[in-house]
Amino acid sequence: MSDTPPVEVEVHLADLLAATHRLPAVTVPLAAALGRVLATDVVAVQPVPRFDNSAMDGYAVRRADVIGASEADPVALDVIGEVAAGSADDPPLFPGQAVRIMTGAALPTAADAVVPVEHTAGYRASRAWAEVGASVEVVVPAVAGAHVRRAGEDLSVGDLVLPAGVVLTPFRLGAAAAAGVGEVEVVRAPRVAVVATGDELVPPGTVPARGQIPESNSVLLAAAVARAGGEVVSVARVGDDPADLLAHLDRLATERSPDLVVCTGGVSVGAHDVVKAALTGRGVTFRGVAMQPGKPQAFGRLDSGALCVGLPGNPVSVAVSFEVFVRPALQAMQGLAPVGAARTEAEVADGWRSPPGRRQFMPIAFGADGRIRRATGGGSGSHLAGGLAQAEGFAIVAAEASEVSPGDRLPVMLVES
Repeated sequence: MSDTPPVEVEVHLADLLAATHRLPAVTVPLAAALGRVLATDVVAVQPVPRFDNSAMDGYAVRRADVIGASEADPVALDVIGEVAAGSADDPPLFPGQAVRIMTGAALPTAADAVVPVEHTAGYRASRAWAEVGASVEVVVPAVAGAHVRRAGEDLSVGDLVLPAGVVLTPFRLGAAAAAGVGEVEVVRAPRVAVVATGDELVPPGTVPARGQIPESNSVLLAAAVARAGGEVVSVARVGDDPADLLAHLDRLATERSPDLVVCTGGVSVGAHDVVKAALTGRGVTFRGVAMQPGKPQAFGRLDSGALCVGLPGNPVSVAVSFEVFVRPALQAMQGLAPVGAARTEAEVADGWRSPPGRRQFMPIAFGADGRIRRATGGGSGSHLAGGLAQAEGFAIVAAEASEVSPGDRLPVMLVES
């Protein structure tokens, strides 16, 4: 890899996406569909609303009976029944009669308007409803169709509720349910295995010995994968023996069947780069990418058919590489446009140096004035894991630039908080 000039970010991403395929669709109940990508259109199987119903608590009436009602000349109607929400009752309604009705209740077939309870003399005087068998005095004339929700005014049977390709949010799931849909076809969640490599790694919370460090990459990646719509099926730490890594990948294929394996560490030119030693000549390409941090990268297909992505081992490099390469691959697997994280543009508050010839991704935080500053004094150093806690995004500096000055405007790749 050291003898070959690094490729541009876009070249590596394009090659990775060319090896990435959308996953098949599965049918799931609405309760299991949150965050999934819709594979086929959802159309209404029943109208919304399903039937004419009352928008108010009040009285279902024939509008002709109360067209002249006023405070000075109220219209008295006989209350002959009641319909509550959920009731199947459809009481007949004749001239001079009214039916007590609650919000959401089906409008009697013979009624064509609803008088809110607040528009009756008894309620205005004492907050009292007229009982069934008594009479009610209407003091405000009803408008045609007043306070009536008509069947199908929102959606008719066969209307498009949700187009294929959208992410299913709570509001969208609610709309599908209201339209009578109980299950949907979604793109299956990518099954992702995370493998952190290195003899120096110990589990988080363990007191490291000399030369050891807490392993944080798998924690970061597993959380990022889950937030990006993936299903994490395995998280593991493997040492620097290539045979151990190959054995672990074989077990993964048999026991977990991942669609994507993400390895961290061991992809560069070191004497103990286990991923490169194990997977060179096995369908995985190792190369340098003209970016900082994150220059060593790898991708390919394993014998199992799973897509494999190899990332550097330093934590900031892992964070950047996930946003630049892994997130778009996960999006493509789910049938989404592989656009990566949301982006914006912001003014720089402080300045810093940038390595010429490599696109820099600087961890930044936004100030109260909306301008961006380096998240830590150490800048974009790939080992500065603690500084990621303050990072709200990565400012993108062009490879041609060697310096960023206050007042410059830069594109910013936002990270999920």
